[in-house]
Amino acid sequence: MVQALPDNLPVGADTHIAPCDGIPGRSEFPRLVPATALRPQSLRTAEGRAALIHSIVHIERNAIDLALDIIYRFAGMPDAFYREWLTIAKEEALHFTLLRNHLTGYGFEYGHFDAHNALWDMAEKTRHDLLARVALVPRTLEARGLDASPQVKKKLVGAGDVAVGPILDIILRDEIGHVAVGNKWYRWLCTERGLEPLATYAELVKQYQPPQLRQPFNLEARRLAGFVDAEIDALLSQAG
Repeated sequence: MVQALPDNLPVGADTHIAPCDGIPGRSEFPRLVPATALRPQSLRTAEGRAALIHSIVHIERNAIDLALDIIYRFAGMPDAFYREWLTIAKEEALHFTLLRNHLTGYGFEYGHFDAHNALWDMAEKTRHDLLARVALVPRTLEARGLDASPQVKKKLVGAGDVAVGPILDIILRDEIGHVAVGNKWYRWLCTERGLEPLATYAELVKQYQPPQLRQPFNLEARRLAGFVDAEIDALLSQAG
């Protein structure tokens, strides 16, 4: 279950609300394993396609928790910050529901396959600093979904799952907006702290060591999400 927001959300704190330490409520399944322990299955089989869809369902489940956590954990931001992340949580819940319902059409429930916890692990690492959170979760790890979405859609539709295509289109459309919110507040925080965004991002990557991003990149979606040319150039350079 996703943690409920408190009625007395504190205001005026610096960046961290201590009572939020720990992870959101988790059911027994899916079993969480290291990402390296997960092996892709053949999409020629219904189970293989279901396993891939399940991995996206799990990402959306984490995304709900992440959006609610950023509201609860970090106080003292403008009202628009909380409204925007609450909207994101609602959209992530829609994505989760659409994909979970689609998964049941294969005869599987969410939790049947193993999953990894990389998104939440980064949230834990950055739980004391909102700048690091928005830099490395929405505009790094979640932005990777912008890159992966067209390839995933192509594979699943090409393997015969035509019905999942429109669902993935909805998710990509909304995720562009979610990453844009991350970019907006990252730049706002950099301005507030007197930091240069590009150099600061490089330092945060060095400090927190997110997974290396690899091509191909969905440059059109990234630009729509607010990445500027200098950031695109740095991304391409780092990925070789």
